[in-house]
Amino acid sequence: MLEGNYKKFYDEIKSTIEASRLYTDEIRNLGYGTDAGFYRLIPQIIVRAKNESEVQKALLLANKYALPVTFRAAGTSLAGQAITDSILIVAGKNWEDYEVLKDGDVIRMQPGIVGARVNQILAPYGRKLGPDPASINSAMIGGIVMNNASGMNCGTHENSYKTILSARLIFADGTVLDTGSYESKKNFMKTHASFIQKIEEMRDRVRANQTLADRIRHKYSIKNTTGLSINPFIDYTDPFQIIVNLMVGSEGTLAFMSELTMKTVVNPKFKASAMIYFHDIVSACKSVLSMKLGPVHGAEMLDRVALRSVENADGIPPFIKDFPDGVTAILVETLASSKAELYANIKEIKSLLKGFETVRPIEFTDKVEEYSKYWNIRKGVFPAVGGLREKGTTCIIEDVAFHLKDLPQATADLQDLIAKYGYKDGVIYGHALEGNFHFIFNQNFDKPEELEQYKSFMAEVDHLVVDKYDGSLKAEHGTGRNMAPFVKHEWGEEAYQLMKEIKQLFDPKKLLNPGVIINDDPDCYIKNFKTLAPVHEIVDTCIECGFCEVNCLTAGYSLSARQRTVVQREIRRLEMTGEDAGRLEALRKGFVYLGEQTCAGDGLCATSCPVGIDTGKYIKYLRSLNVAGDRPQKQSQWVADNFHKLGPVIRGSLNFVNGVHTVMGSTLLGAVAGGFRTLSGKTIPLWTPAMPKGANAPKPHPVNKENPLKVVYFPSCIAQTMGPAKGDPYKQPLHIVTQNLLEKAGYEVIFPEKMSSLCCGTPWESKGFTKQADQKSSELEAALNKASEGGKYPILCDTSPCLYRMRRVMDAKLKLYEPVEFIYEFIMDKLTFTKVNEVVAIHATCTTTKMGLTPQLRAVAEACAQQVVMPGEVGCCGFAGDRGFNFPEINQYALRKLRPVLNEGKVVAGYSNSRTCEIGLSHNGGVPYQSIIYLVDRVTQAKYFSEELV
Repeated sequence: MLEGNYKKFYDEIKSTIEASRLYTDEIRNLGYGTDAGFYRLIPQIIVRAKNESEVQKALLLANKYALPVTFRAAGTSLAGQAITDSILIVAGKNWEDYEVLKDGDVIRMQPGIVGARVNQILAPYGRKLGPDPASINSAMIGGIVMNNASGMNCGTHENSYKTILSARLIFADGTVLDTGSYESKKNFMKTHASFIQKIEEMRDRVRANQTLADRIRHKYSIKNTTGLSINPFIDYTDPFQIIVNLMVGSEGTLAFMSELTMKTVVNPKFKASAMIYFHDIVSACKSVLSMKLGPVHGAEMLDRVALRSVENADGIPPFIKDFPDGVTAILVETLASSKAELYANIKEIKSLLKGFETVRPIEFTDKVEEYSKYWNIRKGVFPAVGGLREKGTTCIIEDVAFHLKDLPQATADLQDLIAKYGYKDGVIYGHALEGNFHFIFNQNFDKPEELEQYKSFMAEVDHLVVDKYDGSLKAEHGTGRNMAPFVKHEWGEEAYQLMKEIKQLFDPKKLLNPGVIINDDPDCYIKNFKTLAPVHEIVDTCIECGFCEVNCLTAGYSLSARQRTVVQREIRRLEMTGEDAGRLEALRKGFVYLGEQTCAGDGLCATSCPVGIDTGKYIKYLRSLNVAGDRPQKQSQWVADNFHKLGPVIRGSLNFVNGVHTVMGSTLLGAVAGGFRTLSGKTIPLWTPAMPKGANAPKPHPVNKENPLKVVYFPSCIAQTMGPAKGDPYKQPLHIVTQNLLEKAGYEVIFPEKMSSLCCGTPWESKGFTKQADQKSSELEAALNKASEGGKYPILCDTSPCLYRMRRVMDAKLKLYEPVEFIYEFIMDKLTFTKVNEVVAIHATCTTTKMGLTPQLRAVAEACAQQVVMPGEVGCCGFAGDRGFNFPEINQYALRKLRPVLNEGKVVAGYSNSRTCEIGLSHNGGVPYQSIIYLVDRVTQAKYFSEELV
């Protein structure tokens, strides 16, 4: 319950921002109170602003009521800079616009666009972002810039500080400044003359102070994000450019950046990488000093513990498991504009390393599929190490930088220090080419002596990095809360006072992200630690890094995969401690819709999780607990045992509704059906014009035993009951078209017996009825085993999600294929394709993605049509079986970006491989979607037929 000024703020802001984007409930406040760091604060109010005017209003009201405000993009920050116990303004999903300028040399962006998405946009121009943090697949550009996140290859020469050109800023008083606009700067000079004068005064004072200026140059000659960026005063003259660059690394403490314009960098076409193994960490570091002299563009170190954390990852060779302690890897990358230059680079690098003894011969690869695995492994080290921690411990990551000449000894000293304090699982890894290392250790804070252990360790780290080597306590993760007490020691009194002046100028009331970077509490870094209560083995390894959220379709709508785990952990903690029963009940109640009902359970979150956590699987486990009662189990069992009786009922119902649709039309029926759904409390499923009519049941026919080319075809229960919709271009049921295509390719089609009773079990699994799901899949497996004569013939299922479960639970001897896969491997060479002169769209379902079949989907579609569009920011459609009928808002949210892409591309039809997904895609995309099988059948002829014509 909001009180005092928070209630006043809320009551006023809701006249500007609808309540659906203002959160004050226990469950979402908790969910958004978490970022990737190891602290937690619970906001009072969360504001999901979608434009500048809303941010202005929020800041003006915060200023009026003296309420602190923190800004967040993706929340992948590690130092506690994106959390608050006051007002949190989230600028993610609504802030994704961009404009490519100067043929890709420059790009203008809003802060909520993900870094990897920017690189996808720039790829056709041969360009990319300069900063390349390991979190680039999840981190948003606002956070990347505001933390001056750099990464593996950009060093200090291509980071955000060096590549930012201009920005639109909203100051604490609501003023908007666009440093890329002459008019905006002119107006700002009038309204904020004293502000500009102060910037110029500080600039002149710093430049006149030779000792301070030299100190700044020295400190920024290596990576450094400790404190506010004060190098703009010596790097730039123009006060507006100084303002822009002061924002870099400011972590939301100075202003809100609503838009930024950056220079891009060349993305060389030719790349090669090698994982080089050295006997110890010192020789590995010394090798980096030699490689720095050659054409090495990236050199990432992984110590033995880091290697151990990823030794089971895809792409890591098995021999790593046999390495003795001390072995250290350097992952090297070289770039070139031609093959010849690339090979010359490799030769030179090997020459530079001739004096070093390696554990194994040096082997470079220029194959994308091989070196990409190495780099993905490197990006996932932090979450992977965190996933190995003991239950109840907190995973802590720090990042320091040393001047390169000090690197070998400094690294050895750091390793000794970690060992001294007993952190047996302590890991050192990172950007060796820049002298920038991350170190990870797992800490328990339950006892006073454990807290003292951490404090003493950090004090010695401070002494080692600052006093002994004059390095950076924070190299690229930002200062946040966990290094704020050490800023003054690293920089000295004079520089620290300059930072405080900057803060006072931009934020005189100290309302913007207070406690971050500038913090007078010397113990702020040992307060407000997260608790990570164990809840289930499926999710217990989660460190809440947020990498999953880019593939979680409900992130930004209800809860994300990370937030579902956060809430469940807090529920479990409250259950264990017995405290705050009211809050426990609120979290449980809120989780029903926000956590459980709106989760598609598609498992795509696992594809971007470095330790493969499938939160959807965990939600299905929770659903199984919800349906464990006698009544739901009996009802589910009756359906499983009498499944053959449902087909005719479903077909009849669909045909009846289709007839009504024909008579009443889409608009009138939509209004009537919508009214009934509302009156029923949304228990009646949603009707849309994309609802299909019933399909005639498949009719098996005698098999020609003389034909050696045979395939077992299992039409899914969906394909057996759901036909095309009223507006679909192809009017025959899918199973008829599939059979026609297979026979056209020369295959003899075998149907399993008693098809109307068969199902893969997915409908039961998704609802938590695991027993019945396994029963149905076992029945289907037996039928397929018989039809295929024990796996002799390939088996095709026309629906990708069904096939995905079949492949997971059935005997490996059965050769199971989904449509795209079967067409690509067995049919394309047997048919003649004639491309249609149309623009078509394709949609990779979640199971297509998880099975790695998206390239084959594109290849098949491109063989059929002159132009193929695959919307880049549309993942799982959210239909999730029948969930799209009952919770259509999730389907609508997941596909919110689909229609504009289809309209812009003038797409006439879409194709996928799951009938229910296609219903949602048709409704939300505005063009009909059907199975890719329809398109292939339309554009192909049997080769023997076309040859006869010739």
